[in-house]
Amino acid sequence: MLSRPRRNRKNQALRDLVSENHLSAKDLIAPLFVKEGTGEKEAIASMPGQYRFSVSDLLDECGRLLELGIPCVSLFPALSDELKDKTATESYNSEGLFPRAIMAVKEKYPELLVMTDVAMDPYSSDGHDGLVSEEGQILNDETLPILAKMALTQAQAGSDIIGPSDMMDGRVKYLREALDKAGHTQTSIMSYSAKYASSFYGPFRDALESAPKSGDKKTYQMDPANAKEAIREALLDQAEGADILMVKPGLPYLDIICRLKEKTDLPIAAYNVSGEYAMIKAAAEKGWLDGEKAMLEMLLSFKRAGTDMILTYFAKEAAELLKGR
Repeated sequence: MLSRPRRNRKNQALRDLVSENHLSAKDLIAPLFVKEGTGEKEAIASMPGQYRFSVSDLLDECGRLLELGIPCVSLFPALSDELKDKTATESYNSEGLFPRAIMAVKEKYPELLVMTDVAMDPYSSDGHDGLVSEEGQILNDETLPILAKMALTQAQAGSDIIGPSDMMDGRVKYLREALDKAGHTQTSIMSYSAKYASSFYGPFRDALESAPKSGDKKTYQMDPANAKEAIREALLDQAEGADILMVKPGLPYLDIICRLKEKTDLPIAAYNVSGEYAMIKAAAEKGWLDGEKAMLEMLLSFKRAGTDMILTYFAKEAAELLKGR
């Protein structure tokens, strides 16, 4: 027998030498939730180990992540209902919670990259990513100016990477032009290019209390049955000026990541979403699997599929494990 593939698996040292993909803290982006007030951090029941942080607690968490070698955090605002309205006016309030949180992080940790989400749902009384007409339709073109004001407010506060997650047509070009016109030519755009209408977002919506008040998001988020459409969406975003393309969710859409890798030279991100996190946490709590091993295996699968970076609620836990190896 001339070919024995098992020879390259005979011990850990050799397995490490021939390993095709590697996971490190530098691959990870940590999503974090920020809330108003100065009280204790609030646990998120559907996402064990995740919290809504006050700005002061957020700074402590960012410091720990930076120590672990994680280069970027992605911030999301948890707002009270009285700040929400149909046109998401709080999203471009320069003195609001979100800009203050961005400025605080950048002032204390200028070397830490801050990514911020651009979509109406955390600020909207309707819970949708775009304006809702009286007939219940999501209005695409009318939403774009609101997203631009939101992006400009975040960039002015110090955001390094704008993450439009709304899935409105043409929004990357609209945001790029608005940012450039205002002098924010160095502000990057990581576009949620292939964002599916997924059942894996439930815990995230719990964290922000941002679920739609009526209807669903299927007219703007993608049909899980479609793959070619994802490539079309991503290449449109590339042509409109995106710097990084994202696939969301990650685990059920590894095939999309792989296909996209063959079509673009831009960096690709995967969002290891809240439902994927909650599944492993719940199964580990039941003793049905080894949570740490399953976590690392899942994160490595994103690298194998072709991602350059991973947004994951496991970022801190994974980085601690990787540092201890």
